[in-house]
Amino acid sequence: MMNWPEKVTIKEVGPRDGLQNEKVIIPAQSKMEWIDQLSDTGLSYIEVTSFVHPKWIPQLSDAALVAKGIKRKPGITYGALVPNQRGLESALEANIDDISVFMSSSETHNLKNINKSISDTFPILKDVIRTAANSGKTVRGYVSTVFGCPYEGEVATDQVFRVCDQLFEYGIDEVSLGDTIGVASPKQVALFLEQAVKRYDMSQIALHFHDTRGMALANILESLNYGIDTFDSSLGGLGGCPYAPGASGNVATDDLVHMLHKMGIQTGINPEKLLKAAAMVQSFLEKPLPSHQMAVNNAQ
Repeated sequence: MMNWPEKVTIKEVGPRDGLQNEKVIIPAQSKMEWIDQLSDTGLSYIEVTSFVHPKWIPQLSDAALVAKGIKRKPGITYGALVPNQRGLESALEANIDDISVFMSSSETHNLKNINKSISDTFPILKDVIRTAANSGKTVRGYVSTVFGCPYEGEVATDQVFRVCDQLFEYGIDEVSLGDTIGVASPKQVALFLEQAVKRYDMSQIALHFHDTRGMALANILESLNYGIDTFDSSLGGLGGCPYAPGASGNVATDDLVHMLHKMGIQTGINPEKLLKAAAMVQSFLEKPLPSHQMAVNNAQ
């Protein structure tokens, strides 16, 4: 117990995963201003957009414009999600640093999310991963529904590992394991990671918790005991999956930073600047953000 890392890397996914489920369309210029504000907080990684077809995610139809228009700061990795070779070409043209591919560990969610079976998804991602790597980009793989699927229920750990093994074989640098519908408990996380540590280098594993049932921070706390030191989060708790009914936002970056700093774990992130960036996107959306830190901030 309490074998915690001295420092944790937080990967901010708000501009992509946070906004993709929001019905209020934020103008490209406003998104760029927000991302520029995020770049000033001390974050080392920001996922700025997704190069999916505009028909599927209208909020991110301005992907190329936003990616090319932000003010890039040295030392920050700017990432984006890509579904296929066409999306990759657009991401490379926009000079994205880190390419993310995505798939589910459950068959039904993969069909709903990607419109393909898991076996049919692998060849597409293989080509994207290898092309991106040959272009000098780092590649991470999102694996969804790791701790539960909205259609199939619990997902077998061996099935999750089968997907991860294949992605690592194709050459990804990191896998981000997602609790897409926020059903995980600390006990479930511990049981999963007890097996994962025997199979993978923990430096190649990130965790992506949603806070649907208020368990995300507890699950992160448990994950720290297993050497996990990279987590995805979304500022203010923005987010949700269009293909996972009832899934609420990601764990809030501001809440996560607050907890880690109280524990003496460094993040390199300035909490005051983070709240300033949260207030900005809150004004764009014209609604309060769901994080605890923003509730306190809004009350003051």
